[in-house]
Amino acid sequence: MEPHLRAKGKHFYAIGLSYKKADAEVRGHFSVGNEAKKNILLQAKEEGISSLIVISTCNRTELYGFAEHPFQLIKLLCEHTHGTIEEFEKVAYVHKNSAAVAHLFKVGTGLDSQILGDFEIISQLKISFKQSKKEEMVNPFMERLLNAVIQASKRIKNETEISSGATSVSFAAVQYILARVPHVSDKNLLLFGTGKIGRNTCENLVKHTKNDHIVLVNRTKTKAEEIAGKFNLVVKDYANIQSEIATSDVLIVATGAQKPTISKELIHSEKPLLILDLSIPRNVAVDVTELPNVTLVHLDDLSKMTDQTLQRRKEHIPKAETIIEEIKVEFDSWLETRKFAPTIKALKNKLTSLKEAEINLQRKKYSDFDEEQADIISSRIIQRITNHFANHLKDENTSADESLELIQKVFQLQNK
Repeated sequence: MEPHLRAKGKHFYAIGLSYKKADAEVRGHFSVGNEAKKNILLQAKEEGISSLIVISTCNRTELYGFAEHPFQLIKLLCEHTHGTIEEFEKVAYVHKNSAAVAHLFKVGTGLDSQILGDFEIISQLKISFKQSKKEEMVNPFMERLLNAVIQASKRIKNETEISSGATSVSFAAVQYILARVPHVSDKNLLLFGTGKIGRNTCENLVKHTKNDHIVLVNRTKTKAEEIAGKFNLVVKDYANIQSEIATSDVLIVATGAQKPTISKELIHSEKPLLILDLSIPRNVAVDVTELPNVTLVHLDDLSKMTDQTLQRRKEHIPKAETIIEEIKVEFDSWLETRKFAPTIKALKNKLTSLKEAEINLQRKKYSDFDEEQADIISSRIIQRITNHFANHLKDENTSADESLELIQKVFQLQNK
């Protein structure tokens, strides 16, 4: 598959970093927001990169695109984030051509997720795909590949039980609280920030603890009120954060800040306080653990919580891989077809010009010549001939390169 993954001297690359080698802090340095994503795409276009997709979640940041060298993509990522090339090289991976295709299938179907079978990533991919299309940064190869990955994800979701059982970081957070905080329905729970995982945790807490006095604090009060309405929470002013922490038993931090928003200076109570930091980068300073009454748990710790659900999910990996393989075979076949499509088109054009010249000649020779009938018959013959050549090239026992060369030679076709 390698040769025809190339596009005008460029190769298809996947570059990035994930939870496997990069901790939360490093992943935070390479986090790409919407504005940065747009700027990466615009600069890539200026630099002659024909197709690029950028994904950035709490667990990974990756760029998929065509480049002469992967460093072009690495440089783009480092220029638009807080990460450095040296830092990237310590934790990064670079996949090329068919390995990059295989990696995207694994990522898009949740097989590479921190929590196996997490389908959150496919919605992130769809959003990034849409954004790249909007900026005209998706070539036919990328479009076909992304659609194949989306199809694989859908089939795996429908045909296997790889995402069965409730397992997510927010679910793990709730399980953690339920296991370690006795009489949780009577405790004071404080949610600081409106990040997605925090909101989901909160919704699950309301559902599972029957606690009706969870307090929400956010820098933007209107946003807090909007979310509080959905989950029946009490909203307090950001100015009161210190006094709210003092009365809390559990603090869930889900802010989207680039630097810690909670430090030990804000904590002035001596009663036990459990803090869950559900943010990337970390939004709770590590110095809070110097306080004897504080227990700090980060998103990464929760993600490592494996249970029987995850063990059961692993049983469905072979079935998921079979589905991926089926769809990849179709994609590879399409790639092969793309490789010889220009020659088949040139052959058809050549035969059509021969046909037209012959019809012109016959028209001059015979006054009663049925031009319409001749056109129909000869067009059908041309179609049959080109189909034969196409089927021959598709045959896995055929050396496509040799056959293409022969066809071009025999019919004196111009290489497209």
